[in-house]
Amino acid sequence: MITDLQTKNPMRKKTAWLLAVLFALTAGQVGAQYRTTTYCNPINLDYTYPFHNSHLGKSYRSGADPAVVKFRGEYYMFVTRSWGYWHSKDLTNWDFITPEKWYFEGCNAPAAHNYKDSVLYVTGNPSGAMSILYTDDPKRGDWKAVPSVLYDLQDPDLFIDDDDKAYMYWGSSNLWPIRVKELDMNNKFLPVGNRVDSLLYLQPEKHGWERFGENHTSDIKPFIEGAWMTKHDGKYYLQYAAPGTQFNVYGDGVYVGTSPKGPFEYAAHNPFCYKPGGFATGAGHGSTVAGPGGVYWHFATIHLSINYKFERRLCMFPTFFDKDGVMYSDSYFGDYPHYTPDQPSRQQENGGFRGWMLLSYGKPVTASSQLEKYPVSNVTDENLKSFWVAAENNDRQWVKIDMENVCDVYAIQLNFFDYEETEFWGRMPGLYQRYVVETSVDGENWTVVADYSKSYRDAPHNYVELDRPVEARYVRYRHISVPGKHLAMGDIRVFGLGRGKKPAAVRDFTVTRDSDERNAAISWKAVKGAQGYNVLWGIAPDKLYSSWMVYGDTSLELRSLTAGQKYYFAVEAFNENGISQRIVLKDAR
Repeated sequence: MITDLQTKNPMRKKTAWLLAVLFALTAGQVGAQYRTTTYCNPINLDYTYPFHNSHLGKSYRSGADPAVVKFRGEYYMFVTRSWGYWHSKDLTNWDFITPEKWYFEGCNAPAAHNYKDSVLYVTGNPSGAMSILYTDDPKRGDWKAVPSVLYDLQDPDLFIDDDDKAYMYWGSSNLWPIRVKELDMNNKFLPVGNRVDSLLYLQPEKHGWERFGENHTSDIKPFIEGAWMTKHDGKYYLQYAAPGTQFNVYGDGVYVGTSPKGPFEYAAHNPFCYKPGGFATGAGHGSTVAGPGGVYWHFATIHLSINYKFERRLCMFPTFFDKDGVMYSDSYFGDYPHYTPDQPSRQQENGGFRGWMLLSYGKPVTASSQLEKYPVSNVTDENLKSFWVAAENNDRQWVKIDMENVCDVYAIQLNFFDYEETEFWGRMPGLYQRYVVETSVDGENWTVVADYSKSYRDAPHNYVELDRPVEARYVRYRHISVPGKHLAMGDIRVFGLGRGKKPAAVRDFTVTRDSDERNAAISWKAVKGAQGYNVLWGIAPDKLYSSWMVYGDTSLELRSLTAGQKYYFAVEAFNENGISQRIVLKDAR
């Protein structure tokens, strides 16, 4: 069930120690000039290249199904097929741990549970037949297995209540429900009796967001998966994912009960975590953890699905329980800079949104070279699924963005991509991206604002918050090297504030619920100077907890509503200078 991945050879230990020291020194050299008071989705991890799809003939990075738990004041994140896991002290900066012992196949859809800060439990064997692993030293990773083996478990979630009763939730199917069985902690975690309770099925005929396909437009039976239990204020919040990991509308819903085995009631606000529009879409199959200051965070899965449908990334959103017990994740401007979790007082203000706008969207961009099918215009199109490929991977490559006006630049996110890689599998040593980022007011005199020319850090979605705002019209990326055969980049996203006017408020805003109340046709009149629009909706005027970012359009077909549920809707325009006044409408049926 588990295998040794590290040798006890003293020379290897010494080599590993020296490499760790070297990494710490170089990381300090490269990163000391940058402070981090904000973060930006996708989460910037050294994502693993999965082994299990090697038959595809090309490799790709992937991170999915994050299980994040707090243990002895620090955080551990377990991710599908990652051959280890990540550790953090602040939910922002993560370092990878290669455990002494781990699953042979790598974990799949893992779950973790902290038992009274004495033992950390993990489950998630890809075969579906698994023991529960445990350790009191996750930094070392000397995982042991309980004697009993539990069978037919996909997407497990172990939950131990305050009375020491243990429960295993599981399910990943378009036929079967989320189920639960009670386990006896004092008897090898064996099931208590033979009883298995079916807790919840998908009901796409009522819940629009549970329908399959991009924008919920397919009639294929959707998948339910990824159970996760959170107990808050005496209530049990059973979370689940739908309708499929490869779609922009992948999200997490929740049922609420007063007992860990139910009965559970479908929450009026659903899905509670949802990110269907904007740059990085999808926010499903996640986990909820209490962070600094008692603010909860929901970690979830972004869909990329270019090299393969299971090519994915991770995201995180502050998550709340309002005065009525309604659970919601705040994904408003969810892939723009937000305050880091170590500033909990900031999270109540627009979910921690920093207020820095996107300066680079749709702006003119030139490059040293490009492949015809992957033009450099892709680096400013605000689309995670498109990318630019340079003709070569050498230090003669560059990209220059003209923001057309002088702006105040606060942060930059660089999203690298794996284009036709065939040689990377598992945890690859020696991966890093080396480059320099410069800014200029006139396009002739340049100032270095980010120097990663000597970096030894693997940072495929590197987010750089500048020490202080920089006045600039131009941003230039000067390449040195990246892993693999090609220099390929998704968007170079420049954040800050323009010096012009915010857009005016939206006019002619209309919402029409269909005879099929799961759907609503939403439209508005274009606003001069607007970059895009946020459509918001919720179950009350003060509970507009869901949002959909729209670029290049003045309408939205919303297919994620619950039949019979009353909703309120709002819309606002935004550009690089700020956000317009919000216009609110109540449900129109």
